[in-house]
Amino acid sequence: MGRVFEQIEDELKDWIARQKIFFVATAPNEGHLNLSPRGMDTFRVLSSLECAWLDLTGSGIETISHLRQNGRIVIMLCAFEGPPRIVRIHGTGDYVLPADPEWQTLKPHFPDLPGDRAIIRIRATRVSDSCGFGVPLYQYVSDRTTLVDGAIRKGPEGLANYRAEKNATSIDGLPGL
Repeated sequence: MGRVFEQIEDELKDWIARQKIFFVATAPNEGHLNLSPRGMDTFRVLSSLECAWLDLTGSGIETISHLRQNGRIVIMLCAFEGPPRIVRIHGTGDYVLPADPEWQTLKPHFPDLPGDRAIIRIRATRVSDSCGFGVPLYQYVSDRTTLVDGAIRKGPEGLANYRAEKNATSIDGLPGL
């Protein structure tokens, strides 16, 4: 293993689509790095060098804040079932908000989940895999419902208030939403 790919080929796209979790890492020019797990079938490969995920309302806004500042991002996926494999997609990213014209084009790629606040889009500059021999085997049981349940409970107005309170700035004080 340890290959670098020219692009996200069909075999790799299919493998990515089967993964139940992915990790996103970003960093500001100065300050705290961010590494977050994501799931709920929200990641999509859009083309051979572009992918995206549906970003749901959460307690922080690090990814968007870091992308606003410098655009650097890496996605990592691990095989927790089946043959071992780790895939990393390095690139530059931006975000599309529900009010942006591109939202209508991108949103149909994703499940309809309450609390969606942005679509994070990545243009791949490096796609690679590695062995994953040290990654443990886990069995997928189901997605947690807490995030979706909370968004439903808050409703549109409550989500807007929550974002205003929790998503205005990053932990380093960078602008968020």
